[in-house]
Amino acid sequence: MIASTVAFAGMHALIRYVSDDVHPFQIAFFRSFFGLVVFAPWIVRSGLGVFATQRLPLHVLRSAMNVVAMFMFFTSLSLSPLARVTALGFTAPIFAALMSVILLKERFRFRRWAALICGFAGTLVILRPGVLVIDLGSVLVLGSALIWGLTLIVIKMLGRTESSVTITAYMNLLLTVFAFVPTLFVWTTPSLEVWFWLLVIGISGTLAQVAIAEALRQADASTVMPFDFLKLIWAAFLGYFMFAETVDAFTWAGAAIVVGSTIYLAYREAQVAREPILDQSNGSPT
Repeated sequence: MIASTVAFAGMHALIRYVSDDVHPFQIAFFRSFFGLVVFAPWIVRSGLGVFATQRLPLHVLRSAMNVVAMFMFFTSLSLSPLARVTALGFTAPIFAALMSVILLKERFRFRRWAALICGFAGTLVILRPGVLVIDLGSVLVLGSALIWGLTLIVIKMLGRTESSVTITAYMNLLLTVFAFVPTLFVWTTPSLEVWFWLLVIGISGTLAQVAIAEALRQADASTVMPFDFLKLIWAAFLGYFMFAETVDAFTWAGAAIVVGSTIYLAYREAQVAREPILDQSNGSPT
């Protein structure tokens, strides 16, 4: 999990760096394309059978939402300070939990509702509406977090019947396809240096995803999620040395509240998953 936070923070810093030379849509396309190239050995090892599925429409829906969220997030990185975008990005699991109540009819009791409310309160601490002007980058990253939260619900639905390799293979393939057409409208030929950084972005993103998948395979989400806060530390470090950005106390405090809420939600979900279902008529025990 620590390795994934380093990879993600490095990727986000490089996206901000190359956004002066190429459009965020183009960066998103090459992030997906080079990610697909990196993932190709897994596809070769598993064979074309990895694409066998009876839920293709759900894969398409997931990837379509994913590419919109990625476009919004990459654009936000080009507009707002790196640490601020990272801090607001922590809200995705909060939105996912809320969407699970609305779409999956999961039942939350007081403690999980309290965690949700605290998570959104932490977002307000970061944004400070009425005190600071809410910039476009912040709006875009929150929009991407909301869409990514919906995507997590779809992934959860896919996970009931599909393997993680199949889900990842379709994601890399379809993201590349969906990102290609918008990229044509903003295309600029990258320099040799930018080509190199685009390759590093694609590799870093894929390795980060693999690291998270392995972390969640080795331990419960409630165990590994606390380490996700390290992304903000790396982002603050890279933002300071690469872009002369500083992080105020409100961003640190708000991010801590949001991450604390997501950790508790992950803990409760893991705890509930271990509990036997005693009363089917009442649905989820929470």
